[in-house]
Amino acid sequence: MCGIAGIVSLNDISEKLVGAIKSLEYRGYDSCGVAMIEGKGRKVAVRKNIGSVDEVRDRERLAEMRGTIGIAHTRWATHGGVTAANAHPHCSCDGAFAITHNGIISNYGHLREILKAKGHRFLSETDTEVIVHLIEEHYKTTRQVESAFVAALKELQGTFAVAMITRREPDRIYCARSESPLIIGIAADAHYIGSDFNAFIAHTKTALIMDDNEYAVVTHDSYALKRLSDGSPISRAVQEIQWDPEMSQKGGFPHYMLKEIYEQPQVVNHALDIDREAIRGLAEKILAADKIYFTGVGTTFYVVQLGQYYFSRYAGITPSIVSSDEFRFLASVDEKTLTLAASQSGETYDTLTALRFTRERGGATAAIVNVMGSSMARIVDHLILQGSGPEISVISTKAAISQMIILTRLALETGLMNGTLTQKQYDQHHRDLRKLPALIEKILNEKSGFIHTVARSQAHINHWLFLGRGHFYPIARESALKMKEVSYLHAEGMPSGFLKHGTIALIDERLNSVVFVPPKEEGDLYTLTLSSAEEIRARNGYVLAIAFADRVKKELPFTEAIVLPACALLTAPFLEMIAAQLFSYYTAVTLKRNVDRPRSLAKSVTVA
Repeated sequence: MCGIAGIVSLNDISEKLVGAIKSLEYRGYDSCGVAMIEGKGRKVAVRKNIGSVDEVRDRERLAEMRGTIGIAHTRWATHGGVTAANAHPHCSCDGAFAITHNGIISNYGHLREILKAKGHRFLSETDTEVIVHLIEEHYKTTRQVESAFVAALKELQGTFAVAMITRREPDRIYCARSESPLIIGIAADAHYIGSDFNAFIAHTKTALIMDDNEYAVVTHDSYALKRLSDGSPISRAVQEIQWDPEMSQKGGFPHYMLKEIYEQPQVVNHALDIDREAIRGLAEKILAADKIYFTGVGTTFYVVQLGQYYFSRYAGITPSIVSSDEFRFLASVDEKTLTLAASQSGETYDTLTALRFTRERGGATAAIVNVMGSSMARIVDHLILQGSGPEISVISTKAAISQMIILTRLALETGLMNGTLTQKQYDQHHRDLRKLPALIEKILNEKSGFIHTVARSQAHINHWLFLGRGHFYPIARESALKMKEVSYLHAEGMPSGFLKHGTIALIDERLNSVVFVPPKEEGDLYTLTLSSAEEIRARNGYVLAIAFADRVKKELPFTEAIVLPACALLTAPFLEMIAAQLFSYYTAVTLKRNVDRPRSLAKSVTVA
C-alpha cells in the first residue's frame, strides 16, 4: 500500500532517493519522508511531512540532505491519521535506527505496551514505530545489528516489507519481507531497494526479487540474502526487467490516466500476441477441473465477471465468480477445484489470500498479472503475464482491458477445445479482436472532444446510475467504479433490468443515468436495454447513451448519445468501456480532481 525505497552507494544519493519515492508515489501519497546517514558524526537525519513528494521536498528541503546511504517512504495511511508524526521513516529513542515499513503489524498494540513499560517513547500512532523500538531493545542485549533486526522481526505478527539504516553500521541497508513486496536493484555503482521496479528502473534493470520470510543485508557492492527462520544463506538468480523507463513518463499527456487510456490500442495488440500455448495450457486446466472460480477485487472483480459472461457465451461453461475479499467465506474448494485470479500488481492482499486458501485445500491455481516476479506470479500453478507495461495512475485502465482480452482469448480457446465453437467461428472471433485496436484509436481520435463537452456540461450532477445488461453489466459496474474513484461523485453500476425493482424511485433531476446500449444485432439484449432507458425518460430522467453508429435515432429514448463506430458483437463492450473511461476522466478534470492520485486510494492494496 505504501512505497519503500533505499539506496546505498559511494556517491551522494539525495536526488536519486527523492526521485525513487516520486516514482512510487502512486502507491501512497498522503505523506512522505527520507532518512539518511549524514556527516562525519554518522547521524541519522530524518525529514518528513504530510503532502506529496514535491510538496515535502520543497517544505523540508530534501535536496539539501547529503549522504551515500538512505531510505525513503511514501505513505497511504492505515494506522494513524495523516500527520507529520505518523509519516515514515520512524526512529528509535536513541536516534541510532531508522525504519520504513509497508504492511500491517497485527500485534503492535501488545508490543507497544511492553516497550512503553521498558521506557520507550512513542511519537506516532503507527504500527511501524513498534518495529524500530523493538530493534533498539534487542540491540541492547545482542550488541549486533543483524541479530537485533532478525529477533525483532520474529516477534511481529502480520505483513511487512521493512528497510532499515543505522549509524551502528553506516554502510548497509537491512531489509526484509513477509507478504509484502520488496525488490533489490543491482547496479555497478550502487544497490537499490524498492517496493517495485519503478523505484530504480531509471538506474538499473537488474533485480533480485525477495520472497516471503527472507531478509537481506545490502551494501553498495554486495548483498546477502538469508532466511528469517535461521539466517541461512539463499542463492537466487537475478532477473532483467523488461519495462522501458520511458514507459513510466507522461509523454506529453497532462495525466498518466489519459496517457494509459491512449496506450490501450498497443496493450490490446500485446495481449493478442501472448503465446497461444500459454492460453491453451490454462484452457486445458479449466476443462480438467470440476469446480472453477474466477476471483479479483475492485476493477479485477469486474474483469473476471466479464470473463464469466464470455465463458458462458463462447465456451458453454459458467465459472463461479467471487470477490477475493470474500473468497474464503464463500468458496467451496477441494483438490478438483481451479481458482483463476486477476491482479495488476500481483501483490493484492485479498487475492493472494484467496489463492493461498485454494492451495491449502489442494486446489489448482492460476493468475493473470502484470508484474513479473510478484508474489502471485510465483505461487500459482499456471501464470499468464499480461505485459501491459507499468500502470502509474491509481485508476486502472490499460491493465484492465489487457486482462479482459486475455480472458476473452481463454474463453474462445476453451470453446474451441470442448466443441462449443467451430474452427471457423474461432477464427472469425480472432479476426474481430485484431480489429479492436484500430477501433479504439478511432474513438480516442474522433470522440474525445465530444465526450469532454458532455462531461463538462454534466459535471454538476452528484449522482449517477450506470446501467447495462448481459455482458454489458460488468462494463457498467467497472465504469461506475471509475467515476467514483476519479471524480468522487456517487456512482452505482447495476443491471438495467434491476432498475425497476426499487432504484427507479431515485430518478429525478439530481440523478443522471449512463446506459450501455448493445448493438441492435444482440436482439433481446438491445430491446430490453432500450426499455430501461424508456423507463427513465418517462420520469424526466437524463439518459446518456453509449451506443453504436446507425442505431441512434432521434426517436430513441436518449437525452444525449456517445456514438461509437460499428463493430463485432464480441468487441462492443470494450469500446463502450473506453468511452466511459474518457467520460470519467473528463468529469474529474472539470471538477479539478487529483486525477492520478485520488484521495484515500492507493495503487496496490497489500493490506487486509
